[in-house]
Amino acid sequence: MTENRTHAPLVDGFGRTIRYLRISVTDRCDLRCRYCMAEEMTFLPRAKIATLEELAVIAERFIARGVRKVRLSGGEPLVRRDVQQLVQRLGRHVGTALDELTMTTNGTRLREHAAALYDAGIRRLNVSVDTLDADRFRFITRHGDIAQVLDGIAAARDAGLAVKINMVALKGLNEDDIPAMLDWCIAQEHDLTLIETMPLGAIDEDRTDRFLPLTAVKDRLDTLFPLVRDADGTGGPARYWRVDGTGTRLGLISPLTANFCDGCNRVRLTTEGRLYTCLGHDDQRDLRGALRDGGVAALDAAIEDALTTKPRRHDFRIARDAAPAVARHMSVTGG
Repeated sequence: MTENRTHAPLVDGFGRTIRYLRISVTDRCDLRCRYCMAEEMTFLPRAKIATLEELAVIAERFIARGVRKVRLSGGEPLVRRDVQQLVQRLGRHVGTALDELTMTTNGTRLREHAAALYDAGIRRLNVSVDTLDADRFRFITRHGDIAQVLDGIAAARDAGLAVKINMVALKGLNEDDIPAMLDWCIAQEHDLTLIETMPLGAIDEDRTDRFLPLTAVKDRLDTLFPLVRDADGTGGPARYWRVDGTGTRLGLISPLTANFCDGCNRVRLTTEGRLYTCLGHDDQRDLRGALRDGGVAALDAAIEDALTTKPRRHDFRIARDAAPAVARHMSVTGG
């Protein structure tokens, strides 16, 4: 890509500058977490998936327009064959046009990939771990092995990668594990982000039964840990606290109890090459189609057009028997 900083930054209709692009490199995953997927999933035909070259070209157009952070996600990004090629290509921009290239992973394949991720320019990972209890982990993921994930996290640390743990708070399932998870993160020098379950896609359970407001979680943690508000955010949806006397930060992502849309600086690219400007809305633009039909000029125009439809806020809500906010699963848009 030829750098072109003469292009104006990407700004939506509400004056929010887009600095963050999340890319789902695959909708496939080797786990089946109950709050994310149905047990029997139908994934996209491979013919519909954008090539890694197409994803790279699209990402580089965003970088040319001022995006400073790119996160690769899925599904599970490390199940996609040759994904390291995309990591290496985007990693070349780190330190110049790009401040950070990161990845969200479930950790099952980190032992195999950690060193190569570091060599390509990634310095920080988010790893999804909803409990440290082996039996509960297997139940939540339907067949996952927590020992395999913890081994992958250890490999990431050995490779020099910083790790932040993402934990979805689930009422009656892992809520009693949250203090132990924070204790473990402190001991391992990881950050921890707690996330409210989001109503995306049809699953086999009623999300109302598992919805745990993070307001109540925070009240409980305040009685157990010396939490000090940390105003130094990342430009994302989380609010942060430091665990005083440690190097660990606690983040809370509360799409239902504390809307975070006013400062939204991100957009999401699906594995099909479709751009969603909001996780909670269905408006999208086919960037891969624009690129194939009209080249970079058409791609740039499609990006501009998409930003005119970015809504002020999402419409997430939890109610018994209510339909999900959108029909697509989180793995399609990128977690």
